Amino acid sequence: CFPAAKKSMLLLWPDQRSNRLCRFLFRNCTVFKLFFMCLIVGFSSLVWLQLTCSGEDMSRTAKEENLPQKPCPHEKQPVPTEEHSWGPHKLAIIVPFRERFEELLVFVPYMHNFLNQKKILHKIFVINQVDHYRFNRASLINVGFVESGNDTDYIAMHDVDLLPLNEELDYGYPEQGPFHVAAPELHPLYHYKTYVGGILLLTKQHYEMCNGMSNRFWGWGREDDEFYRRLKGAGLQLFRPSDIKTGYETFRHIHDPAWRKRDQKRVASQKQEQFKVDREGGLTNLRYRVESKQDLTISGAPCTLLNVLLECDQMETPWCVFS
Repeated sequence: CFPAAKKSMLLLWPDQRSNRLCRFLFRNCTVFKLFFMCLIVGFSSLVWLQLTCSGEDMSRTAKEENLPQKPCPHEKQPVPTEEHSWGPHKLAIIVPFRERFEELLVFVPYMHNFLNQKKILHKIFVINQVDHYRFNRASLINVGFVESGNDTDYIAMHDVDLLPLNEELDYGYPEQGPFHVAAPELHPLYHYKTYVGGILLLTKQHYEMCNGMSNRFWGWGREDDEFYRRLKGAGLQLFRPSDIKTGYETFRHIHDPAWRKRDQKRVASQKQEQFKVDREGGLTNLRYRVESKQDLTISGAPCTLLNVLLECDQMETPWCVFS
């Protein structure tokens, strides 16, 4: 507070009482006091904003007065929930997974919205392999089948890096037989006739008829080729989409091979074993432990994450580890 400022301010007040008030303010007002007062005012404003924006006091008042609670502006609005009037069937999307979280952040909200638009009841299960063995896609799908519960009656074996772009693709209940959504004539990468990977729908009854998938395939590839033989051995007819005009543009493949290299190594006798049919293994000899289970929400889309430890008999499949 400078003397010149005092004098100029005093000239603006006509009566003696106002002059005294001004002198008192300038005499007792310091920079530190003003700074302290600003902090108090700012902190009080933040507290007021928090209490009036979906806080405990607001929630209690809304419940007592039967009023809808208004979310804060920064909160995302939830994705419309499923309705049981959509149909009697519910799909369990089983996603075998390991360390590809950037793809998962895209996959879960995209698939949730895609299936909601098609009015398909669904639940997404992310089966995350957290042990130190090589990746085993087939075993993780077996785990997802077992852990998906009784409220779902058919499954989708679904890769995390494959997103459907055509709304005409059918994700409905495959009552007649397994339905291969990512057909060879539509998949952006794999085009051979016996291919059944990517996205495959089955009723739980049909999956049990195949005894699930073989647990012998550690590393990348071949497990879906063996499953094709299981489908034929169980007498099941395979169905694929028809009248889809988008060809290889039907799906978006979000995997980056430069960033996420696939484990394509063949260790020891794995080179010979990879083409054999496993006539005994599957759901009946599956060995695993669920380390933890969490219900998550990604951009408003719900999913269930299971951290899973697989077991490996190194006498039977020594290629589950790198020697």
